[in-house]
Amino acid sequence: MHKLIITPKTKVLDLINTYPDLEDVLIEVAPPFKKLKNPVLRKVIAKVTTLSQAAVIGGLKVEELILRLRKEVGQEQVVTVDMVTSNLHTQRPEWYDSSAVKITINIRESLNQGEQPMHDILSLVRQLNEGEIVKVISPFVPAPIIDKTLSLGYKHWLDTKGEEEYWIFITK
Repeated sequence: MHKLIITPKTKVLDLINTYPDLEDVLIEVAPPFKKLKNPVLRKVIAKVTTLSQAAVIGGLKVEELILRLRKEVGQEQVVTVDMVTSNLHTQRPEWYDSSAVKITINIRESLNQGEQPMHDILSLVRQLNEGEIVKVISPFVPAPIIDKTLSLGYKHWLDTKGEEEYWIFITK
């Protein structure tokens, strides 16, 4: 049986299901990963989050995270083309205007109930008129949401409010 090859596109849940010992490594290299111990968050978030996105959440370089995990399981130390830096926008953009925020959604409650907020957020951003903004409040950097909205042509601004509070502003 072939074990999972660890790449930036590997889902966190697949990784820890295949290599259970790597959960402790993830927590060691980035304390935000301690949320994996919460069974609800583990089910909801780890299922859709890639290692590339997890690196962003943990404030790590993708290459360093992948190489560390691969080393732990004895995989070849190969850097792939997919190991790219994040395209997070953390500086206040010119398009941001607080009066343009039309909808605010705090995803903490849905996450705590084991729900995946991706579809709700996508539904909200699709309803935006030009110049309008959706504000998402999250207890961590929601890299999958940012990646998906970027792939659909939306712009974002990630404003860090604290260790467990991030505001993400999304616009057309």
